[in-house]
Amino acid sequence: MRSGRAGKLLADYHDLEYGSPQRDENVLFERLTLETFQAGLSWEIVLKKRTGLAEAFKGYQADCVAAFTPADVDEIVSNPHVIRNRRKVEAAIYNAQQVILLREEFGGFAEWLDHESLNSQGEWLPAFKKRFKFMGGEVVGEFLISLGLIPGAHDPDCTTGLQPHMGSWDQFRTSAGKKRSHK
Repeated sequence: MRSGRAGKLLADYHDLEYGSPQRDENVLFERLTLETFQAGLSWEIVLKKRTGLAEAFKGYQADCVAAFTPADVDEIVSNPHVIRNRRKVEAAIYNAQQVILLREEFGGFAEWLDHESLNSQGEWLPAFKKRFKFMGGEVVGEFLISLGLIPGAHDPDCTTGLQPHMGSWDQFRTSAGKKRSHK
């Protein structure tokens, strides 16, 4: 049984978002940033700070975040409503710059994920480490699970209505008119 604010935050995230495919750039950048900020902390802490992080990172608009200055970093790390880790803030700014480059190189973040999803699961981590900062196995794995790209979000007996991983990214791409064949 879940109780209190944290219980509700965790339950709502699990039941309504976790494992659900997304293509919106702001949502993808938010998920990547939240997973980065979660490194070394509990997901409960991240969810409690989620609103403050969204405000600090301008609704996860990559163009805004990519233009942050050292003064913006100082402001964010002094904000009690966020996780005040300078390295993670700086990584989020760098990662926003990479999201912009993904638009130029692939047409967007979702399209880059489409491209990378043609690779084996073991190739995801090197691809993320090459592209983004503050990427480790847990961050990348949870990001991919959160989007249904790899299994693990929901057990078969989960009552969320979201199905466990069954090629959900392929199904989502197909419905979005983006189906590609695998190697």
